[in-house]
Amino acid sequence: MAALMPVRSTHRARRLAASALAAAALVLVPAAAASAHVRIIPDATSSDGFAKVTFRVPNESATAGTVKVEVAFPTDMPFIAVTYLPVAGWTAEVVEADLPAPVEVSGATLTRAPASVVWTADPRVQIAPGAFEEFSVVAGPLPDPGTEILLPATQTYSDGDVVTWDEVAAEGAAEPEFPAPVLNTPVGEEDTKSSETAGATAVDPLGRALGALGLLLGAAALVVVLRRRPATR
Repeated sequence: MAALMPVRSTHRARRLAASALAAAALVLVPAAAASAHVRIIPDATSSDGFAKVTFRVPNESATAGTVKVEVAFPTDMPFIAVTYLPVAGWTAEVVEADLPAPVEVSGATLTRAPASVVWTADPRVQIAPGAFEEFSVVAGPLPDPGTEILLPATQTYSDGDVVTWDEVAAEGAAEPEFPAPVLNTPVGEEDTKSSETAGATAVDPLGRALGALGLLLGAAALVVVLRRRPATR
């Protein structure tokens, strides 16, 4: 498999040439801006630390279709296993490679791990201009909750143009032109339960106080009613 190589100048020129059309389209369809760039749609983690991660890939070319998508996995926090969800009209392959250095993951020392996943369109299949496709994997185990994982993506067009989404914004800076997809590991099931328990504990004294106040008000109302009842003759 060829190495990931950014070829951006052609794509920039074509994006500038199509900017007027894109602006008009955004006026008519404002929601299209939300799908720009390759983004990650994370799902909830399971109890074993694996998660379904979906990559939403829009076609930003006005003249060519997307025919190949490749996502690279980290080598400093490698996944032990990666599986993919089949997409109609596309073939997929999880590529493994040797790690630069051994890494300890969940008690196991890894020297080789999934390096990338590649989706390739069948002949006459593509993500057409103005359309998008979603590609999903299940990967794990994930690192600690709140960890940021960069998953650079490479998008290949039918005219040979290749765009690499691997740029990272500096702190406080605007989003770069070709931002890398980022997975922020969600809070796990146990952490969620702990938060819920803490919240219930904090609310419980207030509930008890309100309950006691309700009983006192009820008793006072009963006394008033009894005092107002006419005496029995």
